[in-house]
Amino acid sequence: MPVYKDLKTNTWRAIYRYTDWNGERKQSQKRGFATKREAQAWEREQLNKAKSDLDMTFESFAQTYSEDMKMRIKENTWHTKEHIMRTKILPYFKNKKMCDICPKDIIAWQNEMMNAKHNRKPYSPVYLKTLHNQLSAVFNHAVRFYGLSSNPAAKVGNMGKEKSREMQFWTQEEYEKFSEAMMDKPMSYYAFEILYWCGIREGELLALTPSDFDFEKGTLSISKSYQRLKGRDVITEPKTPKSNRIIKMPDFLIEEIQEYINLLYEAEPNDRLFEVTKSYLYNEMKRGTKASGVKRIRIHDLRHSHISLLIEMGFSAVAIADRVGHESIDITYRYAHLFPTTQTEMADKLNHIRIGDEENVSKKS
Repeated sequence: MPVYKDLKTNTWRAIYRYTDWNGERKQSQKRGFATKREAQAWEREQLNKAKSDLDMTFESFAQTYSEDMKMRIKENTWHTKEHIMRTKILPYFKNKKMCDICPKDIIAWQNEMMNAKHNRKPYSPVYLKTLHNQLSAVFNHAVRFYGLSSNPAAKVGNMGKEKSREMQFWTQEEYEKFSEAMMDKPMSYYAFEILYWCGIREGELLALTPSDFDFEKGTLSISKSYQRLKGRDVITEPKTPKSNRIIKMPDFLIEEIQEYINLLYEAEPNDRLFEVTKSYLYNEMKRGTKASGVKRIRIHDLRHSHISLLIEMGFSAVAIADRVGHESIDITYRYAHLFPTTQTEMADKLNHIRIGDEENVSKKS
């Protein structure tokens, strides 16, 4: 696999020939190397990749990881992973050989990430954990499929933490103050009505079409999600398999959505009902909280608000998980802290039982 000097440009060119998985002979080349040594280094790296030799650099293995995994992951998920790799991991590890990266390198990188800032603020514990998980995923892939002896990121352990900040939510009274302030814009009003009273995710809301509603049965079918990726509108599957679900709507919401669809000019069954982006919803929520005077929460916190309302109404965690599409009931149990008065009520009932037992004993004696 030779390298050549281009006399016209005074640069070097490397040619790499290989046999692909179909047994066909292929050729690849790269031009523009300033020195012969650089051209030969690129050539060696291609050989290492072809042999799955972990003497290759982290950057080269990251390309292999991308080729292996990109088509197996939802586009929006891969977009997030790719951004983390490009901006937070590759700048530190790209020139290190996979077989030479050891725990002390991971510790040094973690320290750098924990000291880094975005908009003058340190990364959140949840984001730090996400960064480490992505780095560890690359090494796990190398261990499982390419013969790396161990995962140095796993040896070091994670940074940050899984649990994010305390969940915020609105009471029904707070939401109704907010919704009243949104009535001047029908699209915004109806969008927030669905978010609050059905507890669906933003992406699920923005993917809704008229065909998702069965007004005779009073149901809403969740089977897709909307994302805006690199200037494109992308419809994907929902977040998890259990996110595919059918939600029973309250009667007043059925009437409201029928009214909204009738307001739309010749809406087709598969037209998006809310042809806006998440940033629009964010700005509208900001406007509504300012006008109504209720506290600021995130749009996703409307989902928390719906779940907290159902908990307050006495529904079981199993029933709530089924309605909101939680993959595991353990996720639903995380919301129990939203109602600290529940603990007081439990104590009161236990106290009542104890007093009742003592009274019975007293009567018998």
